[in-house]
Amino acid sequence: MEPYEGESLSHYLGRFKRRNHLTPGGLGNMAGIGAVIARWEKFHLTPYPTKTQFEALGRVLGIFPERLWGMLPPHGEGMQCEPIRLCGACYGENPCHRIEWQYKSVWKCDRHKLKLLAKCPHCEAKFKVPALWEDGCCHRCRLPLNGMMR
Repeated sequence: MEPYEGESLSHYLGRFKRRNHLTPGGLGNMAGIGAVIARWEKFHLTPYPTKTQFEALGRVLGIFPERLWGMLPPHGEGMQCEPIRLCGACYGENPCHRIEWQYKSVWKCDRHKLKLLAKCPHCEAKFKVPALWEDGCCHRCRLPLNGMMR
């Protein structure tokens, strides 16, 4: 299963785990890296993933470690772990959470010029971590993510 262009590691890991009926711990055990997967899904990257960890994870996922590095922020770019943010227009074009939406320096979508949303505009539920986005809609009111534009 290939990652989408610009997809966050959290979202990709969630898709992979659902497809293979795995828990974060199960995936970590398969890769021999332990429980660190659950931290990465929440964008907790301290300590930063190591080359050895990504090589082991890449073998299980069937992708090159370099592709995994591309799903993380570049060195020097600050990450905002919460709130989880979204551009509904981008999600409509490519149904994945984009890593740059969590950069501290980014508050709007450069492509669509829309402010990134931090909660559902209908019911105001905060977005869950992208690893848990399985239906493409708000977990509370079921509004489609691709319909969330302000």
